[in-house]
Amino acid sequence: MTRADVAVVGSGPNGLAAAVTLARAGLTVHVHEQAATIGGGLRGETLFDSDVSHDVCAAVHPMAAASSFFRDFDLAARGVALLQPPIAYAHPLDGGDAAFAYRDIAETAARLGPDGENWRRLMEPLVRRSSAVTDFLLSGQRSLPRDLAAPLTLGTRVLGHLLRTNGLRTEAARALITGVAAHGVGRLPGLPTTAIAMLLGHLAHATGWPLPQGGSHRIAEVMADDLRAHGGVLHTSHRVTNLAELEARVVMLDTTPRGLLALAGGRLPTRYRRALSRFTYGPGAAKADFLIEGPIPWSNPEVRLSGTVHLGGSRAETLAAENAAVGGETSEEPFVLLVDPAVTDPGRAAGGRRPVWAYAHVPNGDTRDPVPLITRRIERYAPGFADTVVAARGVAAVDYEAYNPNYPGGDIGSGALTLRQSLLRPTPAWNPYRTPLPGVYLCSASTPPGPSVHGMCGHLAALSALRREFDITAVPYLGPHGGVRPAEKIRRES
Repeated sequence: MTRADVAVVGSGPNGLAAAVTLARAGLTVHVHEQAATIGGGLRGETLFDSDVSHDVCAAVHPMAAASSFFRDFDLAARGVALLQPPIAYAHPLDGGDAAFAYRDIAETAARLGPDGENWRRLMEPLVRRSSAVTDFLLSGQRSLPRDLAAPLTLGTRVLGHLLRTNGLRTEAARALITGVAAHGVGRLPGLPTTAIAMLLGHLAHATGWPLPQGGSHRIAEVMADDLRAHGGVLHTSHRVTNLAELEARVVMLDTTPRGLLALAGGRLPTRYRRALSRFTYGPGAAKADFLIEGPIPWSNPEVRLSGTVHLGGSRAETLAAENAAVGGETSEEPFVLLVDPAVTDPGRAAGGRRPVWAYAHVPNGDTRDPVPLITRRIERYAPGFADTVVAARGVAAVDYEAYNPNYPGGDIGSGALTLRQSLLRPTPAWNPYRTPLPGVYLCSASTPPGPSVHGMCGHLAALSALRREFDITAVPYLGPHGGVRPAEKIRRES
């Protein structure tokens, strides 16, 4: 195999972000992907109908619209349109009631009635500082942010919400914010999940909760195009089983700590190996893909305009379902996230048929077929949904690891979102990306800032490697069509 400056194992969004960053710095980069198709959680497939593509993992991308990596990379200039749904997200309730988060915070507040002013006070300060707040949360969080007001604004919202000083009183508003917190797939209420609620909740009113036109795979494709344009090479259907196989000065691993342990064998120091073995994994996601005829028959017709729908019932029901999954207990009414992509991107439908994407949060390693579980949850708020289903496929949580080794037991976050693992991910270290092995770095969602399609784990790990291994201190320009980035040095915490 040709020797490279850098070998990247894994072509998920973080592996590709690391590869793009390093190739833009003038290094030779080879990416090794065990699957036949690049993209990891960004892959798409035509499961039932050759004209209808399904997002296999991720479908909606608020972080891709907000992260500094993708802001610099500029998806729009590369032909990837991030389409905004008419309503960012909805939370239907029994009896045809529902709560909605519109792009316009004033419209959202108006529809929340008595809680409208509370919602505005909760979200508006974050919206005003959205870029700074997002950049803080999507950083390595090992140094002071450039805007010191950002963590203060966020912290007061998180603590205030937990202590009920910004408390929401109506069931609709309480369910709406709890459904967003459930994206953290962790214990509710809690500091990490409340921080996620504040992040994702305010982004609905800022950069939005968009879907890439044509499907999530489009993001991976343009990243791969940029990598190749700068001399990078992609090796698909190539499973790396040992670090010794890789002929490169630096190795970037888009893997979990478990994957690092498997690849490094006995080369890791005992203390670090034990620390990695203590890294814990969270609840699982059980996925159902549906091909349906016509729109979903929601009891509340306005739900049809929502890009994302949270099926959790009342706040109390959502708390019970999420905490059961965290505790390893099964529930017949799990929390479900649903996306009907054709609401936002009509081109995703063909011949009257459309894809429907849905996850249920279940215990890690759950073996149940998610299709009946998820169908029942949808039917509660959309009676007659089952009659629209042309075809369905379920992937149990226990089987998700076969699709992507970074999802142990179905944990699509690549690590439990506990308070400790939010701050010290994957181990307590000033530089969380470096390993004790010379030139070997972790760049997956198991490192800061954690899961979602933002590319920052890979980008930050790559910046660390540039400075430490290649003595390159300038942050590479990431935009399209050439250009020069304003002079900026890689920050010392990397």
